Amino acid sequence: MIVDERTLEEMLSEPSEGTREVLAQTKGDFLVLGAGGKMGPTLAMMLRRATSGRKVFAVSRYSDCDVRARIEERGIETIEADLLDEAAYDDLPNVPNVFFLAGMKFGATGNQPLTWAMNVHVPALVAKRYARSRIVALSTGNVYPFTPVDGSGSREEDAPCPVGEYAQSCLGRERMFEYFSQVHGTAATLIRLNYANEPRYGILVDLTKKILRDEPIDVTMGFVNVIWQGDANNYIAQSLSIATCPPAILNVAGPDVIRVRDLAIRIGRRLGKEPRFASQEAATALLSDSSSCVERFGPPATSLDEMIAHIVDWVAAGKAVLNKPTKYDVRDGKF
Repeated sequence: MIVDERTLEEMLSEPSEGTREVLAQTKGDFLVLGAGGKMGPTLAMMLRRATSGRKVFAVSRYSDCDVRARIEERGIETIEADLLDEAAYDDLPNVPNVFFLAGMKFGATGNQPLTWAMNVHVPALVAKRYARSRIVALSTGNVYPFTPVDGSGSREEDAPCPVGEYAQSCLGRERMFEYFSQVHGTAATLIRLNYANEPRYGILVDLTKKILRDEPIDVTMGFVNVIWQGDANNYIAQSLSIATCPPAILNVAGPDVIRVRDLAIRIGRRLGKEPRFASQEAATALLSDSSSCVERFGPPATSLDEMIAHIVDWVAAGKAVLNKPTKYDVRDGKF
């Protein structure tokens, strides 16, 4: 059992040999923008552990002082900044390697102007400020259309077809990095992620909480991809090596199409509870084909059974979660 958040973050930030090798071949320091969010802290920690003698800067508004303290304990230099403030960019360090993790999903519906500002305007500011750097920018599989559940999901070369303003703004984020890459020759990688999981958030947390509360699980969005956040961090770090102009696109997702109903049954079995279901599976779902990622960097190290064990035990023990549902089951694009 993972005893506390520091132990958990040690696990999620463990660099693979592939990550160590890729980063050893890069030069210069690292900047993580949006480092105070869900994935930022452990990605920054991974970069620090994988590279000795090089600096890692972690930029965020840092609404959670404890998160900032845990980042600083790992020898990472934190910088408090609001990325919507254009003046803030003057004080950010010049580095050759930039990871962009800032964005807005939760609460997007009802605050569309801020959603577009965070997901489109901020990327434009970052792309201009770091035109001479290599940039890895997180996007989302939500830019893809729904695909048949008996297939393998969308591939990187498939045309985007975002549903709803959140997903549209995420495609806007990609277009800003593509535009400024075209203008300045910036090498970049766009990461289409779905869905990262760890004991504090993710689809497995959402399902575990519903089963514990005896709430019915809507299985209309009946199939998903799930990946352990530590594995996602390793792929994101290694994607620096494929940054190109125009930007490379990489799906980071679990390699298997998982039936939500089956996943809930496995979670319920570990909890000793029978899950309840509502509705029936639709013929389509939001799915990503990660075969290109696996071919380049190898399969994820963490199995679904291991994910279930780590996450279910953590949630069942009443330990801290982020209370940010993934809303994976949304089909109308309203987040």
